[in-house]
Amino acid sequence: MKFIDLSVTISPRIREPLPAKIDYGSHEDGARQAAAILGLKQEDFPEGKAWATETVTLNTHAGTHIDAPWHYWPTSEGKQARTIDELPLEWFFSDGVLLNFSMKPPGYEITTDDLIAELERIGYTLKPYDIVLIRSDPDKRLYHDHYAFLHAGVSADATLWLLDQGIKVVGTDGWGWDIPLNLQAEAYKANPREGVLWAAHYVGKDREYCQIEKLANLDQIPKPFGFKVCCFPVKVEKGSAGWARPVAIIEEAR
Repeated sequence: MKFIDLSVTISPRIREPLPAKIDYGSHEDGARQAAAILGLKQEDFPEGKAWATETVTLNTHAGTHIDAPWHYWPTSEGKQARTIDELPLEWFFSDGVLLNFSMKPPGYEITTDDLIAELERIGYTLKPYDIVLIRSDPDKRLYHDHYAFLHAGVSADATLWLLDQGIKVVGTDGWGWDIPLNLQAEAYKANPREGVLWAAHYVGKDREYCQIEKLANLDQIPKPFGFKVCCFPVKVEKGSAGWARPVAIIEEAR
């Protein structure tokens, strides 16, 4: 089998509203820490060196991550919304479907008709629990100053349509699932009303589902279906999201 890494590297170099911070501890720092814990001296360790560590300050929505229903609203489907540690693992290993919208400009809002047309083009009918991946290639400019504003988003109606097909997990290589935040803000300022800000996310009030955000390398998946996606989230207690390292699994001919 071939494994394709669909995640971005956690890095403070990514220009996003929720940047990571990484403090690197040297082997010498590790020896000093270990000595303090164990009642020893740094020089008791070979060449004064012990463990290297990193201290990462990271929002659960930085890097490649999976949004839990709790992220969207306090309730979902009339019940308290589930957090990332409460969701069934079965959702996160399933058949993958890749929908290519890389020809669309940044900020484009993908409609239900767009989804149907793309599925017709690739000759595929969605089935329950497929993991649907939306490609628009912003990961190719991951370190660009405006990375968070470079993706095509998915409309609320299109999101609801996917969920109506039995989909529980969707994913995007964009910074977010909706159109970029700057465009949402501009539209709302021009005409303040409901259904403009975070519209697709708010679908989670009525329908329980998860979004993978900040995927990468979707262009490396060689076919639009006939592969598996594995995307188990890290168990963050009562978390609105969990980091993940999704992979596409391609079974190669023997």
